[in-house]
Amino acid sequence: MLILLAFIIVFHITSAALLFISTIDNAWWVGDNFSTDVWRMCTTNTSTCMAITDQFKEYQSIQAVQAAMILSTIFCCVAFLVFILQLFRLKQGERFVLTSIIQLLSCLCVMIAASIYTDRHEELHQSHEYRMEVSKGQYGYSFVLAWIAFAFTLISGVMYLVLRKRK
Repeated sequence: MLILLAFIIVFHITSAALLFISTIDNAWWVGDNFSTDVWRMCTTNTSTCMAITDQFKEYQSIQAVQAAMILSTIFCCVAFLVFILQLFRLKQGERFVLTSIIQLLSCLCVMIAASIYTDRHEELHQSHEYRMEVSKGQYGYSFVLAWIAFAFTLISGVMYLVLRKRK
């Protein structure tokens, strides 16, 4: 049981780390001399960054992605804290339902964020407010990590739903 518990904790911490990296790191859309995420666009040649503001045509879509990624990270961290609390408070044989619900909410939020970015990426990168041509880029590793975090949070949420507290 102790090995299973350690695996679940490591899996949850890995999910949270993936969410933090994909939310913060500047690599959702990359090209030869630029990288952009949901917060800013940076050129690799001059190492200058420009914040994505309301001047951009699709700023509402970017804000939706930002909000959903932040919510998913918060939900994942709260689910971990609730799991630790339930670990000591639940009676033997009860399930970690509250932890599962919160983790599945995190899964839903990261899926919404990655789906919006996937759907709107052409419009997002056609904006004339960028200093250079960013439409010729491709998805970066932060975007891929967001989808991996979706899978991890989904699996984690289902694991908590199935998991029962044992001695």
